[in-house]
Amino acid sequence: MVLHSEVPEDRARGTEDHRSGSSAAETAVYCRGVTKEFGTGEAKVRALRGIDVHIPYGRMTLLVGPSGCGKTTLISIMAGLLDPTAGEVSLLGCDLRSLSGSRLVQFRAENIGFVFQQYNLLPSLTAVENAAVPLIIRGVRRSLAIERAMALMTEVGLRERAQALPAQLSGGQQQRVAIARALVHEPRLLVCDEPTAALDAQSGRTVMNLIRRVTVRSDRAVIVVTHDSRVFDLGDRIIAMSDGLIDNHQREAP
Repeated sequence: MVLHSEVPEDRARGTEDHRSGSSAAETAVYCRGVTKEFGTGEAKVRALRGIDVHIPYGRMTLLVGPSGCGKTTLISIMAGLLDPTAGEVSLLGCDLRSLSGSRLVQFRAENIGFVFQQYNLLPSLTAVENAAVPLIIRGVRRSLAIERAMALMTEVGLRERAQALPAQLSGGQQQRVAIARALVHEPRLLVCDEPTAALDAQSGRTVMNLIRRVTVRSDRAVIVVTHDSRVFDLGDRIIAMSDGLIDNHQREAP
C-alpha cells in the first residue's frame, strides 16, 4: 500500500517511509505488510490487512478511525504486546522478531511508556508514589525513585498536589499523574490509548498539550490513539484507519 504524506519538504526530510530511503535512525516504529488474524476457520477475523506505516521521532502522531478498525491492535503490535500474523515490525531500530520472552519484556520496560483512558492509579499511594512505581518495580532505590517522580510531577504541573491521593484529584489531574508515571523511566516511545476519552474538552486539551510539551523531542516518538476530534489539531501527523487498513497518511499543523 502506498502511503501519502503532506508534510512540507523542509519538515519531512528524513522521516519518509523506508522504501523512500529514510534513515532508520529517524524512524521510531516501522511496519511493513503487517497483518493480524484472530481465531481459526470460519471464526477467523482479520483485524489488520497489510499495514505499511512509519512513526518518526520528534512528532506526535495521531491514529484515528472508528471503533473496531484495528487501531488498538496496531499499537499493540507496534509496542511488542502482540505478535503480527505476518509482516515486519521494527521498534527503535530493533527487529521485534529477534526478541522473545524475558528479553522482549525487558525491552518494553526500558523503552516504552503507556498512557491509557483509565488512569489505573493505586488508590492507597500518593500521586508522586504512583508516578514512582515503575522505577521501584525495576529496583531503583525508593528515595531516588521519588526524587525522579517529583521532577516529573513538577513538569506536569502537579508539584503542589504530589502528596494527594488519587481520590483527591480531578480526572485531568489523575491523567497527568499517569503521564508522569509513563515518563518516569524516560522511554523513547510513548503510546497513549484514548487519553482524553474520560475528560471534558478543556481537560482533554490540557492533557494533549502536556503530552506535546513533555514528549515531542528529537529522541522520542509519541503515538496517540483517539476518537476525540476536539484534539486533532494538536497532532503533527494523522493516520486514519478503516477496516484494518490505512485510509490516509498526512500531517496536520499543530
